[in-house]
Amino acid sequence: MKHIKCPFCNPDNSEIILKNDLCYARFDKYPVSTGHVLVIPFRHFSNYFEATMEEKIAMVRLIDEVKEFLDRKFKPDGYNIGVNVGKPAGQTVMHVHIHVIPRYKGDIEDPTGGVRGVISARRIYDDTPNE
Repeated sequence: MKHIKCPFCNPDNSEIILKNDLCYARFDKYPVSTGHVLVIPFRHFSNYFEATMEEKIAMVRLIDEVKEFLDRKFKPDGYNIGVNVGKPAGQTVMHVHIHVIPRYKGDIEDPTGGVRGVISARRIYDDTPNE
């Protein structure tokens, strides 16, 4: 079921950079870095864990195609790939989407910890045990 107010339902063909039968890719409107892309299923649902196995496979395949596209277009030095599941995890659009974020040498001073930076105090490794 398509949701009229959902910004990811009913995508404009001009926004789609790559697609397959179950999902599409478009540039993020609020990019973290040059080339930041979202991989989005056509079916409307909010939680990655609600995706069918076919949708998960389609998303992973499209992530690989996005990587090849971005390698050619922007030549990044690395990538972060992530999905926010639920408001406590930072999800703001309740239509599942996966971020493919190109990274470039020097884009931040110390990239150690990568996606661990979602909780900034835990980005840098230390010897403090989890409780």
